[in-house]
Amino acid sequence: MMNRRQQKGAETVEFTLIALLFFAVLFAIIEFSRALFVWNALTEATRRGARMAVICPVGSGIPKQVAIFGDKGGSLTTSPIVVGLTPDMVNVSYFDQAGAVSADPTLIRFAEVNITGYTHTLIIPLWGSSITAPAFTTTLPTESLGAVPTYSGDPVITPDCNF
Repeated sequence: MMNRRQQKGAETVEFTLIALLFFAVLFAIIEFSRALFVWNALTEATRRGARMAVICPVGSGIPKQVAIFGDKGGSLTTSPIVVGLTPDMVNVSYFDQAGAVSADPTLIRFAEVNITGYTHTLIIPLWGSSITAPAFTTTLPTESLGAVPTYSGDPVITPDCNF
C-alpha cells in the first residue's frame, strides 16, 4: 500500500496532461473558426463584386473595390475585413450567352467574379503557418451594365456606377 508521501505531486502531473490537451483543442477550435469566417467572407466578397459587375459599365474598377469590402469611390489597396485580400486577387469576367468571354456590352449576358491566390495565415501555427484558399467564384446574369434608362425628351446620361 502506497502512502500519501509517495503520491505527492501526482495531481500536478495529471492536471498538466489534461490542460495541454484542453488548450490544444481550444486553439484548434479558434483557428478553425477564424478560417471558417475568412471562407465565408471570401464567398461574400465574390457575391458583392458580381452584384456590382452586373450593374456597372464593363471595365469599371468599382466591382473590385466593392469585393474587397471597400466603397464605390474608394481606392483601398487591401481589405479591412479579410487580412491580405487585395484588388489584384479579384478577377472580373464577362460572358456571352454561349459562355465565351466577351467585351461587347451588347453580347454580354453573364458577369463572373472570382478570387484566387488568397492565403490564410494562422495565428497559432498548429499544422503549418498558412492555408491556401481555393478559388471562390460567383456568376450572375447581367442587368444594366451601367446603362441608365432614358425617356423621350430626357438627355442621355453617361453610364456610371454612381447611384
